Amino acid sequence: MNNKDYLGIDFIDITARFPLDRREFLKLFGGGIFVTFCTGSSLSFQERRQRGVRPQLPTDFNAFLLVKEDGRVVCFTGKIEMGQGVITSLAQMLADELEVSLGSVDMVMGDTDLCPWDMGTFGSMTTRFFGPLLRAAAAEAREVLRTLASEHLQVPKKQLAIKDGVIFDKTQKEKSVSYSQLTKGKKIERHLEEKAVLEAAANFTVVGESIYRLDAEAKVTGKAEYAGDIQWPGMLYARILRPPSHGAKLKNIDTSALISRKDVQIVHDGDLFAVLHATPDGAEDALQQVKAQFEEPESTVDEQTIFEHLLKVAPEAEIVDQGGDVQSKNLRVKTTVERTYLNSYVAHAPIEPHVATARIEGEKVTVWISTQTPFSAKDEVARALDFSPENVRVITPFVGGGFGGKTVNRQAVEAARLAKLTGKPVQVDWSRKEEFFYDSFRPAAVVKIKSGVSDMDQIILWDYHVYFAGQRGSQHFYTIPHHRTAVYGSGWRGVPGSHPFATGAWRAPSNNTNTFARESQIDIMASLAKKDPVEFRLNHLTDTRMQNVLKAAAEKFGWTPIVSPSKRGFGVACGIDAGTYVASIAHVDVDSDGHVQVKRVVCAQDMGLVVNPEGATIQMEGCITMGLGYALTEEIHFRGGNILDHNFDTYELPRFSWLPKIETVFVKNKKLSPQGGGEPAIINMGAVVANAIYDAVGIRMLQLPMTRERIKAAMEV
Repeated sequence: MNNKDYLGIDFIDITARFPLDRREFLKLFGGGIFVTFCTGSSLSFQERRQRGVRPQLPTDFNAFLLVKEDGRVVCFTGKIEMGQGVITSLAQMLADELEVSLGSVDMVMGDTDLCPWDMGTFGSMTTRFFGPLLRAAAAEAREVLRTLASEHLQVPKKQLAIKDGVIFDKTQKEKSVSYSQLTKGKKIERHLEEKAVLEAAANFTVVGESIYRLDAEAKVTGKAEYAGDIQWPGMLYARILRPPSHGAKLKNIDTSALISRKDVQIVHDGDLFAVLHATPDGAEDALQQVKAQFEEPESTVDEQTIFEHLLKVAPEAEIVDQGGDVQSKNLRVKTTVERTYLNSYVAHAPIEPHVATARIEGEKVTVWISTQTPFSAKDEVARALDFSPENVRVITPFVGGGFGGKTVNRQAVEAARLAKLTGKPVQVDWSRKEEFFYDSFRPAAVVKIKSGVSDMDQIILWDYHVYFAGQRGSQHFYTIPHHRTAVYGSGWRGVPGSHPFATGAWRAPSNNTNTFARESQIDIMASLAKKDPVEFRLNHLTDTRMQNVLKAAAEKFGWTPIVSPSKRGFGVACGIDAGTYVASIAHVDVDSDGHVQVKRVVCAQDMGLVVNPEGATIQMEGCITMGLGYALTEEIHFRGGNILDHNFDTYELPRFSWLPKIETVFVKNKKLSPQGGGEPAIINMGAVVANAIYDAVGIRMLQLPMTRERIKAAMEV
């Protein structure tokens, strides 16, 4: 069964094999509504850098879509598909706004020669921020076509209706013209003088429907191509000499064992030393014969001492939210609680490692990359090769997971440099050890909270200090009269000297840490006040969206009020991310050895208008599954810049045997535009499991991950 049989949709798989220029592209696609592509700036790469000019999304609707003469519609987007399902949801949005069938839409994604500039795919921003722009482009194209049809049919525009790409006279339906008839053999440069009106949500026929993912069949059958599947005649596979630790310097290198190897090519260019072979195994074997000595810096921190180090090097606080006076001596606080929460470094660990295949023809280089940021990769390659950016094309096939970890494109630069130096196509495919070594981990962080309740069992004091996790999710949403939120080292990358290796965004960056600390502290306050944790939260909420999701989760779960710890093993947590409100309730078992089995998770979300409920459900389930890892096992072990985890034998990811029964609930809110769905459900997982553990066995876990060893040690105290 192929894609068209299953879904009525064809894929245009031009991203993998055909490095077209724009003239060839026009020949391939034929006539249609089309205007020269705009990539955001006419300045060269060097000029943009010198002037500090940032590219922007184009305003011309033709940059985002093309109506072909055969009636099919091509959607162009700089966004990429890495498992989040936007290949489907964006097509749904375009189809509804342009009033064509979903089966007539083809997606071209992440190709810097064909698609408009885009900053990248991250932050659950595709649907929220790019979606409205795509809809606006489709709405303008629709009205341009309606104008052309009015002229063609000699019928007033207001008398015309559209269905499935056919425009007809509402009084004489046989009087009609299709999009393909209007655009056949033409390249029309027409724009509206007024702003096109977007379709009302009530009129949607595709958005809001559960649609099987358009890439599903290709992926489950193995037809889908990734960057590592790209091969060219004469291509070489590269293995690159890596330092043993971050900050290590190469002292000397001995390649004498390879002198007689005519099948091996050696490249040493500045900081880049690689051996290349016609096969991956041949390249790996050659690298093993290279002897190198490095000078390594002294290890000053490890996974045990990193938290003390972070507190020592923390910069001045940035107050991001406050109200009342947390330092007042007149606060009528009955009980004060101070806790410190920790989380360790966490790896992205995508199924597909960083991969790039580079091919140079004349003065142009084409790079197929596993990346979340194709246009940034284009600039990185151009700078590394000293090429004009117009001569660099980045193509992003399907990406096998990113989670924020594929925003820097080291592998693309390496492949491009080696292709230039060898004169042959080159593929760089990182090993799992390299993936761990060069990962930009979710930063280790510290959160200190001081909170207090009144004699009326209301939280009246909240003094929140977060170190190095970042601001996202740090500002609470509860009704607390005296509160302050202070952020130290506001960026995920910290400040110089804070981390011994790279850190960066990790799915819902900052929010996992902040939600773990906030919702754990709220649970502590509820227990001290001898209140049910759900009721305690509702008593401190005035935001109706949060009230609604919490009530929906409790109803689905069948929650009955009780004071924790109750030995039931039930936990609750709430959060906000990417404009989406989320509440989670979990049921866990904890055995005497400290092993936690999460048996059931109910998750309710208010994400505004849900574009594709099926896709959104999959994202929620994926978040919950992935969240079990950072909650229970995932942490990086290191000594200074030496990463001790090289594979999944020591870095444990969630397994099928861990999976609970997962139930998802969408709280209807069609009046709100679509919000983010790729990250929100993950933010509660650390807190909801921690709170359920406390309810089960009465121990409060203050560090992520809550490993078996840590839980057992806490139980034995």
